[in-house]
Amino acid sequence: MGIEVILSLLGGLALFMYGMQMMSNNLEAVAGNRMKQILERLTANRFLGVLVGAGITALIQSSSATTVMTVGFVNSGLMTLKQAVWIIMGANVGTTITGQLIALDIGALAPLIAFVGVMLLIFVKSKKVQHVGGIVAGIGVLFIGMGMMSDAMVPLRDNEAFIHLMTKFSNPVIGILAGAVFTAIIQSSSASVGILQALAMGGVIGLHSAVFVLFGQNIGTCITALLASVGTNRNAKRTTMIHLMFNVIGTVLFVSLCLVTPFTDWMIALTPDNPVAQIANVHTVFNLTTTLLLLPFGSLLVKLAVKLLPDRETQVMDADQWFEGLMASKHVLGVSTLAIAQISGEIRQMLETAAHNVGDSFQAVEGRQSGIEEIEAREDELDLWNVRLSQKISKVLVLDQTPRDILTLNNMFSIIGNIERIGDHAMNLAEYAQTIKEKNLGFSDTARDEIKTMEGICGEAMDILLAASRGEHIDLARAEELEQTMDDTTVQFRQNQIARMRVGHCNVESSILYSEMLTDYERIGDHVLNIAQAFAAIEGAPVEETAAAAQA
Repeated sequence: MGIEVILSLLGGLALFMYGMQMMSNNLEAVAGNRMKQILERLTANRFLGVLVGAGITALIQSSSATTVMTVGFVNSGLMTLKQAVWIIMGANVGTTITGQLIALDIGALAPLIAFVGVMLLIFVKSKKVQHVGGIVAGIGVLFIGMGMMSDAMVPLRDNEAFIHLMTKFSNPVIGILAGAVFTAIIQSSSASVGILQALAMGGVIGLHSAVFVLFGQNIGTCITALLASVGTNRNAKRTTMIHLMFNVIGTVLFVSLCLVTPFTDWMIALTPDNPVAQIANVHTVFNLTTTLLLLPFGSLLVKLAVKLLPDRETQVMDADQWFEGLMASKHVLGVSTLAIAQISGEIRQMLETAAHNVGDSFQAVEGRQSGIEEIEAREDELDLWNVRLSQKISKVLVLDQTPRDILTLNNMFSIIGNIERIGDHAMNLAEYAQTIKEKNLGFSDTARDEIKTMEGICGEAMDILLAASRGEHIDLARAEELEQTMDDTTVQFRQNQIARMRVGHCNVESSILYSEMLTDYERIGDHVLNIAQAFAAIEGAPVEETAAAAQA
């Protein structure tokens, strides 16, 4: 009997976890980018942020997934720490939906749900429909596993040793530790709460003991976000700290409530004949009440997190360390989206550095910037970024990707290569400025006006790219116009230079430097257009085009 119980329990747990995995993987394919866009854009208002966090978590049935994605967006600069607070609060509310679904007792329909999902997977050719089938099948398999675990635990009601173990959980400290450790091990509060409900369904644990385990499970779920924050920046780590503080504060509050009031008896009275619903209801009340209490104090939580984790000088990770930290939470939704978001943030920083160098280099040529040491230092940073981001993109490409993600990553390769080349041309301009200074060379007033014109056109072009890197719409038509303008002005300025040389208005050495400047200026335009086209492809390519690009 003991071996049969263990095997049934393990088999049910395997199906339960596999069902959640199926749902997560297929939701990644269907909605990963949409989740990213929703989290990015709808979090300015605290109430809307909570609703978004709750809604997404209710849909994907994983607060860990939502929190891990939030950590990634904070790390990449796509979301502020204050915005992340509302998402985390909402995620804790949304995660209670799994327990409520289990409490509805739709286990009898689970085989039919799984059957429908498998039929969609096998007999429908559309990839999108197959992903939906995977989600449906995952739900069915999850509930089949839940039923197996519940049935396996029924004989344990008469096992004295097991009953004795369960009674120990009535001690708040032991119960909280047990819930936290078990949830940390399996890295899913939804799964651990489901197992607790299976124990209750089998009659082996009552609510008076289960509540403390449940509170510990809310703390244990923070481990996934903590793993995802390995190697991230300070604000990303603070996001996980806020997640932990939320659940610790809630646990302290509700343990006190259970010890000094008949709170547990009240929850039992709501559904006296349904222990599964009792656990689901306590879970919902815990997270909803904690959210409502802490909602006015979001800014205070941010300040406390900053105080607990003050700024310090950080070391840049190599691609292998970054990838290991990323894959620490590979079983939850959003890994590809998370990686792309983090790489996008670094591309934005790389582009800002290149734009800074372009502007400073023109100013150096015009004599408005002294020295090129800072430009050289930033050029070295650009070279390092190019290598580091290329390695990161290569790492991410080994994961299973949607066609759109493959297209995005391929265009990211193009973008970082072109940014690095813009940096090289800016460095060339800075070196010309150094030569001009050392040899006391000069340009005619007309040439200086032309250099200012080049600076203005390059500045506008870089502004278009910087806006796109921040997630704004890429003005491709204007980028194309500017590139053509750069070609046309290069031709015109060369003709003007030749005319000045004929009448002796410039010396030979200055003319050579000016000619080289025109070459670099024209090539900056080519790289700007390449980057703009890559941003446009990432932003607006239809699914059919992305599939074709992936096959190519």
